[in-house]
Amino acid sequence: MKLCRFETAPAQPRIGLTLDDKTLLDLTAAGIERLTPLLESDHLPKRLAVLAKSGLPSHRIDAVRLLAPVERQEVWAAGVTYLRSKKARMEESDFSATAYDKVYDAPRPEIFFKSLAEKVVATAEPVGIRRDAKWNVPEPELALVISSRGEVVGYTAGNDMSSRDIEGENLLYLPQAKVYDRSCALAPWIAVGVTEAQARKWTIGVQISRKGKVVFQGETSVGQIKRGFAELADWLCTSQLFPHGAVLLTGTGVVPGDDFTLHAHDTVRITVSGIGMLENPVTVV
Repeated sequence: MKLCRFETAPAQPRIGLTLDDKTLLDLTAAGIERLTPLLESDHLPKRLAVLAKSGLPSHRIDAVRLLAPVERQEVWAAGVTYLRSKKARMEESDFSATAYDKVYDAPRPEIFFKSLAEKVVATAEPVGIRRDAKWNVPEPELALVISSRGEVVGYTAGNDMSSRDIEGENLLYLPQAKVYDRSCALAPWIAVGVTEAQARKWTIGVQISRKGKVVFQGETSVGQIKRGFAELADWLCTSQLFPHGAVLLTGTGVVPGDDFTLHAHDTVRITVSGIGMLENPVTVV
């Protein structure tokens, strides 16, 4: 089962549930007008199973506008959770290499703020590359959807856009390399009722097209993430309060080569096998 936010008319968000890839059940018709309280529900999969059989009106997915699956949730990110990500970050700068090597093996993960909900880019909307950077890449990632209680209640897919040259110049520039206009995109779908063991069997793929031709593609396994999902959620929620819940990007294991950078008008297509697709054109910000 997958949840989403969608519109049939401008500025009128609705909540949807899909059991396939073609049809949305309109949960708003059952009085569910916001996603956040639903994600806070006890026994969420059982509640959704009941709603799925309650005769709700439906919409074709291709006839609605899909929105980002956040309302007031903050989006955070974990870094250096894949061995390939560690190596890529070390390659950005000799100055940074020791720090990234240590954080990969340390008990405490790297966790940083990524985006407010209102700044998250939805599928089909442009993601941004910084005008003052020369080495920009997408980072396809599994994202944990976390309740206000710190529990992982679902999964979505995300793009943690990054300016690798800015980060490589100095570790203290990480916020500028990671947090800027249109730097965070989330897929429309939240998969629920899935265990960590099941999610670890998923694959994460990325394909980048330029002028109709594929210029990069790659794939990794969610099972390659070093840290446990509950572990990452616990670290995020340590000495933190998230009254509306949070989304935590879990790091990337698919990194383009050092000679690759995104261009304006490229298209980034990210797919997580158990969730679906996130597709965005690229623009300069």
